[in-house]
Amino acid sequence: MYRITRIEPGLTLATARLPYMASVCVGIWVGVGGRYESAQLCGVSHFIEHLLFKGTRKRSARQISEQVEGMGGDLNAFTCEENTCIFAKVHHEHLPDLFEIMMDMFHNSRFQAEEIEKEREVIKEELSMYLDQPQQHVQELMNETLWPDHPLGRSVTGTEESVSRLSRSEIVQYQQTHYVLGNILITMAGNLDHAEARQLLAPYGRFFQTGARSAFLPAPTQQDKPRIRLFTKPTEQTQLALGIRTCSRHDECRFALRLLNTMLGENMSSRLFQVVREEHGLAYSIGSSLGLFDDVGSLAVAAGLDSTNLGSALKLIIQELLKLAAKPPSAAELRRAREYLIGQLELSLESTSNHMMWIGEQIMGYGKILHPSEIKQRLAEVRPSEIRAVAREFFRPERISLALVSPLKSLKGITELLRW
Repeated sequence: MYRITRIEPGLTLATARLPYMASVCVGIWVGVGGRYESAQLCGVSHFIEHLLFKGTRKRSARQISEQVEGMGGDLNAFTCEENTCIFAKVHHEHLPDLFEIMMDMFHNSRFQAEEIEKEREVIKEELSMYLDQPQQHVQELMNETLWPDHPLGRSVTGTEESVSRLSRSEIVQYQQTHYVLGNILITMAGNLDHAEARQLLAPYGRFFQTGARSAFLPAPTQQDKPRIRLFTKPTEQTQLALGIRTCSRHDECRFALRLLNTMLGENMSSRLFQVVREEHGLAYSIGSSLGLFDDVGSLAVAAGLDSTNLGSALKLIIQELLKLAAKPPSAAELRRAREYLIGQLELSLESTSNHMMWIGEQIMGYGKILHPSEIKQRLAEVRPSEIRAVAREFFRPERISLALVSPLKSLKGITELLRW
C-alpha cells in the first residue's frame, strides 16, 4: 500500500494506493511552522500559506479556485507548529491537471504587494474571530503559560502587531530559506499507483531549491510549581484550559498516554464527561486532547462552565487525575479505550484525505510510515500498570498550567486546588 521514493536532488514522494476509491488527495508538505519563527516574524508561516492561493504568473487567485472546483475538487491548506501543508482532492482522472495547478501555486506565487496588504487585513480579521471565541482564546493562553517566552507559546496565526509589521522582503526571505528540498514532502493517496505519481512529479524536480531541514529552538521544561493565567472578559461562561506537560511524540510511553487520554476525556464514555457533566451537571462541554511535538508534548483538559461552578469542576478534574495516578484502570476500561482508538483509526483511513494526512504526518514526524497494524499492536501491548505509571509521571503540580477566560476578576481559592 505504501511507497516512498527519494528523488534526486533530494525530493521525497510518498503514496498510498487505494484502487477501490474514486478520488485522489495530494499534499505538499513543508517542515516549517510556528515554532520556527522568531518573535519578530511570528505568524509568517501562516501568512505564506495564505499567499500561495493569491495568484501566480499564470493564474489569478480566482482562476486557481475556479479550475480546481471546476473539476469537482476542493483545495485547502493549514499551518501548525511544525508543518505547513497545501492539499487538494479530486476524481483520480483529474490528477494530472490538479498537480500542475498545485505546482504552479508552490513555485510561481507572486507575493504581490497589493495582495499582501489585502491578505494582511484578512488575517487580522481571522485573529479577531479567534479572540471573539473564548474556547479558542483560552487554548492560546494555555500555550503561552505552558511554554513561556518560546515559539510554542505563541499563536501560529501571529498577533495583530506581528502581522502588521511583516514586510514583503521578510516574507519572501523566509519562504526562500525554508521552502527547500530538505523540508519538502509530496504525498498522494487514492486511486493511483506510485509510478504514475513519480512520473507526474519528475518534470518539477528541478524547480525546487536545495537546502537542509530547518532547525527549531528546543522547548523549555523547567517548572517548579503550577502556573495560572486569568484573562478577565465579560463572557457568559468561564472557559478553562488545564495544560499538563507530557512527552514528545518519540517517547515509548506515548501509546500508554494515548490510552490514558481516551479514558480521561476523549469521548462521551470518558471519566471527565461522565463525572463532570453526567453526574454533576457542571459543564456542557468538557474533554481532553493530546499535542505531541518533536521534543515535548502536552495533555489539555478544556471545559466551558458557569463561573460559580469553576472551583467545583476544577476539584473534580483534579480528583480524576489523581485517581488515574493512584490505581490502574480495569481491564474492561482499558479494552474499551483501546477499541475506541483502533476503531477511530480505521474509520479515518476510509478517506483519501485522511490517508494522505496520515502518511504526511508519519514521514514529517518520524521519517517513515508506521503501518496502522503496527499502531494497533503497540496499543494492544499496553498494560494497566503502564497507564498508572504515565499518570504518576505527568500528573504532578509542577507540570500543570491553568488558563481561564472568565468574567472573574480574582483567583481566590483556585490556586490552592492545583497543589497536592
